Amino acid sequence: MSRPVILQVLPALETGGVERGTVEITEAIAQAGFAALVVSAGGRMVSEVERAGGRHVALPLRARNPAGILANARRLARLIAAEGVDIVHARSRAPAWSAWLACRHTGAHFVTTYHGAYGEELPFKRAYNSIMARGERVIVASRFIAELVQRRHGVKPARIRLIPRGVDPARFDPSIVATERVARLRAAWGIPDGAQLVVLPGRLTRWKGQGVLIEAAARLPCSVHVVLAGSDQGRRAYSAELRAQAARLEIAERVHLVGECRDMPAALLLADVVVHASTAPEAFGRVVIEAQAMERPVIAADLGGPAETVDQGTTGWRVPHADAAALAQAIAKVLTMPEAARRAIGQAARRAVLAGFTTESMQRATIAVYREILAASR
Repeated sequence: MSRPVILQVLPALETGGVERGTVEITEAIAQAGFAALVVSAGGRMVSEVERAGGRHVALPLRARNPAGILANARRLARLIAAEGVDIVHARSRAPAWSAWLACRHTGAHFVTTYHGAYGEELPFKRAYNSIMARGERVIVASRFIAELVQRRHGVKPARIRLIPRGVDPARFDPSIVATERVARLRAAWGIPDGAQLVVLPGRLTRWKGQGVLIEAAARLPCSVHVVLAGSDQGRRAYSAELRAQAARLEIAERVHLVGECRDMPAALLLADVVVHASTAPEAFGRVVIEAQAMERPVIAADLGGPAETVDQGTTGWRVPHADAAALAQAIAKVLTMPEAARRAIGQAARRAVLAGFTTESMQRATIAVYREILAASR
């Protein structure tokens, strides 16, 4: 019997949580003895897919217009037939429409991961989003998204599989990060000695709440510096807006836009507090569990997935979203806590991550979904 072939589709492989998850599941597919294919428009993470044991095929899956989606459906159908693909796992909406059409044509199984809360502010947006709820199995990362999928799209619980995102506790481990790595980042970012550091990791986009944190920082002592660690992905206007906001609040010297960070464990260990400030609900919020794995005090917006990963006062703190005053108050409280109390919170947070939010557990659960579908089809 030939080994099963699993194909993942997404727009591109540049940066982000969807892309990271694709690489991690590629690794799991290869380790399970299956063939791992990934189709996207390409990007710098293609090499990571290949190192994980997968093969990448470049197709213009960024296309969102109907003609482009139909053209990609034909391309995917040819690839599915040529490679003997058993399961197509769609991770983003436009590629998912193409993949669904291709699966209908070829008979391949169709699985989705409902990665976001997906806004419905425009006409027909719910219909467009609904493709992510059409999988034979719909993978969700949080109870929040599971309930949303049931409410919006009428998906029966029997088709939903709750698989939280995971972190590699061997990589995100405070005991293995050399002090030189932390010192190198501090110097590169221009953080003065003695400064207390608040870090918000994540790509620069408005709903991630960087502006909320800058407003909060203006309410904090001058010894508190803020690092926004993430790529603007070409959104130069937003980067300029954040710098202008910091200048207007007279804290420009305390706000550091450092671009994408390639050593996130060291960045998190450097932080006195890690902030998640999203103003819209996230499906999960992986940065929260990465910081918790590094035993860092975490303050998260109290909506979406982080409400399920931050146990108030035990593994971190939650504050109302888009509330700069509440965020500033929480940061000030954490920064003035005794070191032993902060350390206890961090240690409890890491234990919680090890118990329920590891990459290995996410990989194992996803492979179980594939096996379930393959067994049923036999």
